[in-house]
Parts: sequence; C-alpha cells; structure tokens
Amino acid sequence: MTRKPVMPDPLFVDPALPPRTCDHAGCRSTGEFRAPRSPRQPGEWYWFCLDHVRVYNAGWNYYAGMSEAEIDQELRGDTTWHRPTWPLGRRMGGTWWRLADRFGLFEEAAEQTDERRVPIAETPESRALTVMELAPPVTIEIIKTRYKELVKRHHPDANGGSKQAEERLKVINAAYSTLMAATN
Repeated sequence: MTRKPVMPDPLFVDPALPPRTCDHAGCRSTGEFRAPRSPRQPGEWYWFCLDHVRVYNAGWNYYAGMSEAEIDQELRGDTTWHRPTWPLGRRMGGTWWRLADRFGLFEEAAEQTDERRVPIAETPESRALTVMELAPPVTIEIIKTRYKELVKRHHPDANGGSKQAEERLKVINAAYSTLMAATN
C-alpha cells in the first residue's frame, strides 16, 4: 500500500523556509499574494507583492484566447457547475416500470391512488371545447376557424339531409356560442 504525500497546509508555513520573492521582474518585495498563471493551468501560481498583484489582477482576462463558441460553452457550463443536463420532459422518471414487482406492492398502491382520485368538475366551457375538438388555450381566431370546419363537415345539406348531422350541428352551434360568450 502506497501512502499519499501529505500536502503542506498553506495556513501553517514553516518559519524556517525563506520567504518567497515577488515574481514581477525586478521586484525584491515578499511575494505574499498568489495569482493564477493561466486559466488552462489550474494549481500553478505566480506570487506577487500587493502592488504587483493588483496590477496583474486588473489586467487578468479569463477568456483571453477563447473563441466566441468556447466562451459561450464555458458560460453555459458555469450555470450548471459543469454537470450533465438534458431538456425538461425527457429522461424523466427513469426505469421504474421495469422493476420486478414480485409481491404486487406497486400494483396495490396504484389501485389505491386510482380509487382516491376525485373527478374534476366539468364546466360548460370544457364541454364546449370537447365538442369543438379543441384543447386550451384557445383564441377567438382558433374557435372561429374550428367552427367553420365543423359546420362544413356536419351541415345537413352536406350530409344528404341527415337528422344526425342536424343534431350534431345544433350541439356545435351551442358549443360555439358558449365559447364566444366565455371569451368576451
């Protein structure tokens, strides 16, 4: 078994070590402040005095040398801490349906939830949408267009004077009136 080398704790510097000098050319001050060498070299540092670290930080540009696409990719990655993501609506729920339910536990729970479901009260508008074969949200233009299509399809003259078509047209007219009253 190999032992990991122990990293020196930066808070407890050995006083016997000579102090670092500033990495700025010609400066003999103590280099107490670290600054990254480049964005592509994590963990490698310059050591500067306070005056030179301020100058270095003022001119620092993390995105220098990157293309627009690389910058955009970096920013997108930063929003999710560079973790994998996928669009909402996909990969939901996993593979729970493939579990072997040998004791029927999940089936029993599913039956119980179905029994406890309360039917949603149907409103005149929801019935009218069903008759018009529409789903919310709808606009007046969508309602009118759908009404014209259904009238053409179910008009008694287009169906050889059929009584069923006449009754269906009455239901469509009532649904259209309900929806138009609800949108105004």
